[in-house]
Amino acid sequence: MAVAFLIGGVAQLARVEQAVNSFDNLGFPHYFLSILGVWKILGVIAILLPKTSLLKEWAYAGFFFVITGAIITHITMGDPAIEIATRVFLLIIIIVSWFYRPQDKKINLVTGKINE
Repeated sequence: MAVAFLIGGVAQLARVEQAVNSFDNLGFPHYFLSILGVWKILGVIAILLPKTSLLKEWAYAGFFFVITGAIITHITMGDPAIEIATRVFLLIIIIVSWFYRPQDKKINLVTGKINE
């Protein structure tokens, strides 16, 4: 998951032709590439850093929102099923990664305390 978001974020920041063309086809402005690229890279850093449980929760939430938004966008644009399926697969990986993270990296939803 981290590798996928890191590659995507770097590609967006570097304005790789495929990323630019994708945004053009979806009708998004190019500055949106920079915004998403920066947040994806920061999210990867948050996920990989130790002892940042609250930050990890925010990063997972951000990844969830980005991918669900991408799925909806690709569906409404009538993109090929493979475009949608790859994002759905990544969404499943995000959910599984969040659910199965180590117990000491979770926030207790009842008390709101970090289990670090």
